[in-house]
Amino acid sequence: METVLQVKDLTKLFRQGRGEAVTAVDRVSFSVHKNEVVGLLGPNGAGKTTTIKCIAGLIKPTSGEIWLDGVEALRHPKKAMERVAALLEGNRNIYWRLTPRENLEFFVGLQGHTVGKVRGYIDELIELFDLKEKHRTPARKLSRGMQQKLALACALVRQTEVLLLDEPTLGLDVETSYELRHVLKQMAAQGERTILLSSHDMHVVQDICERVIIVNNGRVVVDDRVTNLMKLFQVSAYRFELEGPLGEEQELRLKELFPLLEVSATGHRTYIDADLKDGTQLYEVLEILKDGSAQIKSIGHKEPNLEEIFLTIVKGQLK
Repeated sequence: METVLQVKDLTKLFRQGRGEAVTAVDRVSFSVHKNEVVGLLGPNGAGKTTTIKCIAGLIKPTSGEIWLDGVEALRHPKKAMERVAALLEGNRNIYWRLTPRENLEFFVGLQGHTVGKVRGYIDELIELFDLKEKHRTPARKLSRGMQQKLALACALVRQTEVLLLDEPTLGLDVETSYELRHVLKQMAAQGERTILLSSHDMHVVQDICERVIIVNNGRVVVDDRVTNLMKLFQVSAYRFELEGPLGEEQELRLKELFPLLEVSATGHRTYIDADLKDGTQLYEVLEILKDGSAQIKSIGHKEPNLEEIFLTIVKGQLK
């Protein structure tokens, strides 16, 4: 497969006054193939946004290499930037006094295209993002959701090979977030762009990404396909169904052993969801449960979601 984005040993240090340097990104390496959609995940402060800003040419890395469609970005920044467009932190890449159409025409010009040649595509984007009725309204007068959709349209109109999306659904209401997710899902399904997406919204990532890269403390800790991670964690995710309540002491003992364990109750039934690293830990749970009054009705595998998998990895439960 053709590699369109390649990051090699990317490192970024920030110096705070005369104090010691803080390592935001620590020798990060990964690649993204043509038309692949990859999620870049991590807790706050993990280095996601710094990595994306380095790729977008907004921050100069301390060391490492970034290749965009065969061009080394640090040596040939102007040429590399012709191959990438970015949506950073929601709606910050639009001009407030310009209308949606004027914004799109402006970003077309930045890419070196004439408006006449891409007018049809501009019309398509205005239709796709439901901006037709507001296409002559200044961006500052649009709703937050419309501004965010316009920001994504401005990134798309440049028609670059690589698209960087940093928190594209940040701050949106449920309905608008769903609409934007639907558009991204369409783009992913049609293979229109090579996309690197960073988001705290795991529904977005699970819906549209084929693969996820998880960073923590500035380093890559996981790089795998979403389907592989789901299969891996399905083996370790258990659900226990009990008749009757779980004792307070039992719950405390269980949570000491398994910090991410969850207990819920419905009527006379109690449910325990736990990620167990191996089969021997199943016996540890049973040993604790046998000391209580609740009876075990069933034990089975639980279907995990990407958010649970992410939390488990970041909190060090998977070794």
